[in-house]
Amino acid sequence: MSEKKIMLGNEAIARGAFEAGVKVSAAYPGTPSTEISENIVKYPEIYAEWAPNEKVAMEVAIGASISGVRAMASMKHVGVNVAADPLYTVSYCGVNGGLVLVAADDPGLYSSQNEQDTRCVARAAMVPVLEPSDSQEAKDFMKYAFDLSEKYDTPVILRTTTRLSHSQGLVTLEERCEPVDAEYERNPAKYVMMPGNAKHRHVYVEQRLKDMAEDGCTMPINKVEMKDTKIGFITSGIAYQYVKEACPDASVLKLGMVHPLPRKLIEDFASKVETLYIFEELEPVFEEQIKSWGIPCIGKEIFTVQGEYSANMLRKAVLKEEVVSKAPAQVPARPPILCPGCPHRSVFSVLNKLKIHAAGDIGCYTLGAVAPLSVVDTTICMGASISTLHGMEKAKGKDYIKNWVAVIGDSTFMHTGVNSLINMVYNQGTGTVMILDNSTTGMTGHQDHAATGKTLMGQEVPAISIPDLCRSLGIKNVVEVSAFDTAALERIVKEEVAKDEVSVIITKAPCVLLKKQKATKVCRPLPEKCKKCGMCLRPGCPALTKNADGTISIDETMCNGCGLCAGICKFDAIEQVEV
Repeated sequence: MSEKKIMLGNEAIARGAFEAGVKVSAAYPGTPSTEISENIVKYPEIYAEWAPNEKVAMEVAIGASISGVRAMASMKHVGVNVAADPLYTVSYCGVNGGLVLVAADDPGLYSSQNEQDTRCVARAAMVPVLEPSDSQEAKDFMKYAFDLSEKYDTPVILRTTTRLSHSQGLVTLEERCEPVDAEYERNPAKYVMMPGNAKHRHVYVEQRLKDMAEDGCTMPINKVEMKDTKIGFITSGIAYQYVKEACPDASVLKLGMVHPLPRKLIEDFASKVETLYIFEELEPVFEEQIKSWGIPCIGKEIFTVQGEYSANMLRKAVLKEEVVSKAPAQVPARPPILCPGCPHRSVFSVLNKLKIHAAGDIGCYTLGAVAPLSVVDTTICMGASISTLHGMEKAKGKDYIKNWVAVIGDSTFMHTGVNSLINMVYNQGTGTVMILDNSTTGMTGHQDHAATGKTLMGQEVPAISIPDLCRSLGIKNVVEVSAFDTAALERIVKEEVAKDEVSVIITKAPCVLLKKQKATKVCRPLPEKCKKCGMCLRPGCPALTKNADGTISIDETMCNGCGLCAGICKFDAIEQVEV
């Protein structure tokens, strides 16, 4: 009897890769995709790595595929933007060993800066897309994707979403297959995409999509469930689960391959139902194509292009039912906030005091935008802080950015910040860049990177020196300082922003949530010395609260003993004690 196990969608994707015989996996961590690689590394048969960014991860997977083995790359939807350059071209090249890109979209914006739909990217790149609807399909579709990749000589995208990635379901486990490595044969016409070769490959790609659309009509992952023909739905992914919950008696065409669309299958299904609804999260990808074929259907007229879908949405829009929601529990508001003892809070408290604006980046430190720190003014995408500040200077002049810095984390700096810093140096900028080095990729759950000295597979390796890397670019002013030495940090910031050349300030202190970090001190208030000025509350540490009499209390179960509050207090009304 086959073993069954409850798995997260991401865990099931990793299992599918294992069972499919994948040999190489590369990724950059990004919610909601991170757990895929963290589970893949549990299978020693697969070489797995954290790449510095998604473009590199995609290129590593492409190289492995060309050599003849099954390979994959994993990333969140905005990471697909970073990987777009190799993705669009490998669509022309095709594969040798199977090649799958797992792209995790984020309807509802739980952890992202936009709500883009990877299916739109896939259409432009002319790459087929599979979309599972539960954990079992996540595993099965992953295996099927490699079969399709090798059959049609194409990279394949497995699209998932936050809800699927982080939901659990029962999965039947199977043995790993060990496909024979494909022989590598030199073939510049296929793998060297100069214009003359690319023209011929483009013709191939267009025919490939037509063949897949035709074959999609009989693919087992595209399923017709005929029931009551008064209402029919065309849907896919997690949205299928909502259809089955809200309208169990309706007829359904569940698409497992969401690009290219199986036109004949869709036309046949549409002809058998009275009213056809297209139920797809985010963009009207199905709807626009189906309407262009002259098939009457209802979609975004009644369904939104924003956020996650739900069974209640169907009940209200299609069944016209009154949906009575229970009143939410009355709980205190919990806005996102930096952890107690976070070194970013210390840095931002200094910048706030100096009235310095920060061009921000993607990471925990984005929370420097909210009160009470209110320092970060911009956040665009990974690595954009440095380029944004440089653009401001070129637009308004050197004096304009004398009260500005770029703020970027160590992992994000290694991701795409290095290129931006090179640009600032090359084009004679004068900005000040602050690299907040907390020795991890904090926001996605403490993954290692090239500057931490440890790989995804746990191997100890030489760590890239961020200070030496900056100096190698010709930057004379590279200063390291403890994030919690606020007096020194204040002095350094004043000095560096006043200079008319590029400077880098590296604030060093490990993330307090790292397993190896253990608090050895706590801060305790001395009420008899307290002047009730409230200065210690300004950085917004959640361990501190104001008492009715104006003094403060410190929750020792939350306090990490960083000493920021003690350093701010001018009256020695807070002490650090050993625990």
